[in-house]
Amino acid sequence: MLRLSLAAKIGLGAIVAVALAFMYVPLFLVVFNSFNEARIATWPVTDFSLQWWGKAFTSEPIRAAILNSVIVGLGATAVALVLGTLVAFALQRFTFFGKQSVNLLVVLPIALPGVVTGVALNNTYNQILEPIGIQVGYFGMIIAHGTFCIVMVFNNVLARLRRLSPNVEEASRDLGATPWQTFRLVTFPQFRSAFVAGGILAFALSFDEVVVTIFTAPPGVDTLPLWIMNQMARPNEASLVNVVATVVILASFIPVWVSQRLSRDPADRD
Repeated sequence: MLRLSLAAKIGLGAIVAVALAFMYVPLFLVVFNSFNEARIATWPVTDFSLQWWGKAFTSEPIRAAILNSVIVGLGATAVALVLGTLVAFALQRFTFFGKQSVNLLVVLPIALPGVVTGVALNNTYNQILEPIGIQVGYFGMIIAHGTFCIVMVFNNVLARLRRLSPNVEEASRDLGATPWQTFRLVTFPQFRSAFVAGGILAFALSFDEVVVTIFTAPPGVDTLPLWIMNQMARPNEASLVNVVATVVILASFIPVWVSQRLSRDPADRD
């Protein structure tokens, strides 16, 4: 076991403290400025007020942007859950020509720069599909998000499937269970937590996406990240942006905490 000297412990502790401060102090500044009475974000905050919270909750553009983000996120998550799980089972349970290539192609969208994916899909929608009369519109944005959300589900489910023992499924079949009964009562409960965790991460990734959305969103449709980005060019709207960002920060803790709990092995859970 590696033992560190007192000086090394203090030095590492200081580095960790600086890194955490660099990451989280800006978030606290956003939260504090959401209660700033001034229209433009300032520091230090001299006068506190809830007026911007009231305006944010009654703002129709904000509610429309949140609704769009939720709809797109749920749609992309549904696509990711189905396709990601099917591909994970195919790669784990079967051996076929090009297996490693399929694995690479599934993971590749999350590694590609978002601008590349956005431009590619935008060209496909505008230059190939629309000329033949196919208007993708809102559905195209869901498919665009689904391309990289699949990776979240795929990685979680595949990792769990690799740790499962086939003996339990074989015993279920030996006892007369049908393939569907074996999957529903034996297989799915064993990877259900990874399935749910992957879905939560996929939704969070879609909800937060900006670059791909810029290239694939229909005209006049704003998701919440697009709305925030557009408002950043208007200094007088900074307080509203801070309120929305604060709500997103607080809401982000929930899926992260749940996905971490679900991703643990049952024996490691409290």
